[in-house]
Amino acid sequence: MTRPSSMPRAVVAPSPVSHRRTRGLILLMAQGLLLLALTACQEGEESLTGPGPESALGPSTAFGIWSPGSSDTCSKEIHDRHSVVGPDGLLYPTWHPPVDPATGCHFGHEHGRDPRGSALYGTTGPLPFGYANQQLDIYDPTTRRHEDHVGHKIEWENGMQMNVAGAAGNLISVTCDVLAKLHQGTHSQDAFTNNLHELNYHLRCSDGSRLHMTVLTAIGRPGEMITSCDRRTIQVGTATPANSPNGNGRRIIPDRQCVEQHLLVHEGAKSNFGQGLKESWETHTTLRRADGRTLAVVDAYFQVNFPSRFFDATQPNNVGRPLELCVGNFGGRRARGGPCDTGGLQGIAFNSALSPFNGARRFVDINGNRVSNADGPEVWYTDPFGRNGRTEPFPGSIRQFVSKLDNSGLNLNGPVIGRNRDYTGPGVRAPN
Repeated sequence: MTRPSSMPRAVVAPSPVSHRRTRGLILLMAQGLLLLALTACQEGEESLTGPGPESALGPSTAFGIWSPGSSDTCSKEIHDRHSVVGPDGLLYPTWHPPVDPATGCHFGHEHGRDPRGSALYGTTGPLPFGYANQQLDIYDPTTRRHEDHVGHKIEWENGMQMNVAGAAGNLISVTCDVLAKLHQGTHSQDAFTNNLHELNYHLRCSDGSRLHMTVLTAIGRPGEMITSCDRRTIQVGTATPANSPNGNGRRIIPDRQCVEQHLLVHEGAKSNFGQGLKESWETHTTLRRADGRTLAVVDAYFQVNFPSRFFDATQPNNVGRPLELCVGNFGGRRARGGPCDTGGLQGIAFNSALSPFNGARRFVDINGNRVSNADGPEVWYTDPFGRNGRTEPFPGSIRQFVSKLDNSGLNLNGPVIGRNRDYTGPGVRAPN
């Protein structure tokens, strides 16, 4: 595949706020040129990959926002080499390992499983981190939601055996490839209030079900979170943006009451980290046509063991640090066993690479995957929230691919993936 000769090469500076609409139209034209090139690559399920970084129109808002901390050995320049051109022609950061393969330096964070091993990578190519956030700036400039770089996390599995049942109750064998990326930062106060998080979800199954989705998924209600131990709803504060839409699903995060109940124990006992320090982000993400009809539904749950934070209203920004529970004395109790037995924790900071609480132990419950698009077409353009689907692009729209079928009769449910994976690498630390 070659780059269209009409694609601009010049790198342009971001336009002023007063010119946002003009910029939106320019990016829409660039998106159209790029999509023409992608369609020419192959028929059917089209390649989502774009031209190289040298063809970028300019930087996205997500590009170049990471800078090294005092313990990180990679420079900003080295980090920015891991980039890809998005469907709008702008340059975005993308997946990289925690250790730069060319120089051996440490980035201090990780983005999950290397997507190049996914059977879907030939279609998706490198994922542009922050693309849905960028389109929201164009679609609705009053609803801006930009996320940090380190929170983008990838998980995938090839040839998963799905749990399905035919209309007559007879078991049917269906296997699927899945590649998922959620922005799931577990080091700061962001997710306590903010329910909008970028989701890339790619699915290809032996029954013909196919889905390529990029959205800002609204996980629960803005301004509130659910406590992990007793499922209480806590009103935490104002979300960013303040007019974030409500969504289904839940952000379930441990609070101070939960960690004290399950982690603080007397000598001779061991803490229950599985109950007291696990986050579960339960998504219920839909693509809908402009008339409200559902095109696809995804119910993946993204879970994290050993995050570097919990909710604590007595602390600055409401953030408590699990590491302190390992080394402190709380009336003769403290957190014991598991990560607290790592050793050498006394006196280190929560963001030290020596801390075992870095959010690098994650897994995903694939759960339900429903496609309801028997009438087609397979290509739709939705707003950044996955709504208002149309057959032609519009300013701030995102191209979605939904196979032309209806698999609702199969009740297509997937397994847990990544449970035994640990993405900790040299230098990985909070924020991660």
